[in-house]
Amino acid sequence: MESDEARKLLRVAERAEAAPYLDYPPTPWWYYPAIGAWAAGMIGAFAWWRESIPLFVGTLTVLIVLEIAFINWMQRRHGSLPQPGRGRPPAEIGVLWRRYFMALPAIAGLVAVSWWLGGVATAAAVAFVLVTGGLVIYEKRYELAAEATRARLS
Repeated sequence: MESDEARKLLRVAERAEAAPYLDYPPTPWWYYPAIGAWAAGMIGAFAWWRESIPLFVGTLTVLIVLEIAFINWMQRRHGSLPQPGRGRPPAEIGVLWRRYFMALPAIAGLVAVSWWLGGVATAAAVAFVLVTGGLVIYEKRYELAAEATRARLS
């Protein structure tokens, strides 16, 4: 009898621990291109590195302020916003986070090669496409992982 009660309590605790990773509003359609444009803007700012330091610093400042405002908005919108690399996500989502972090150096490498071969504008365009497309793929896989977690915990 005690073991059944203990299992039930353990299951409730596991569901509660997973809740922040599973219960959140859907991502708005504009999120993907906005983050892609932000990444392209960060790279594009380097076009002014040698020509105008004030323009370069000003652009970076605006982009960083936009990032801070966006992160604050996301945290208010989600309530408890899990951040990759922090906390203890359910196993299905933890695998996805590890893959996400392993993909980042590959994306950075592709952007660097495109910068080297085609310049800043090419690198900004490649960053926009890779970041936007990568986020769409990540979000679809995250939803599948969240569904698998919900099924396991139900």
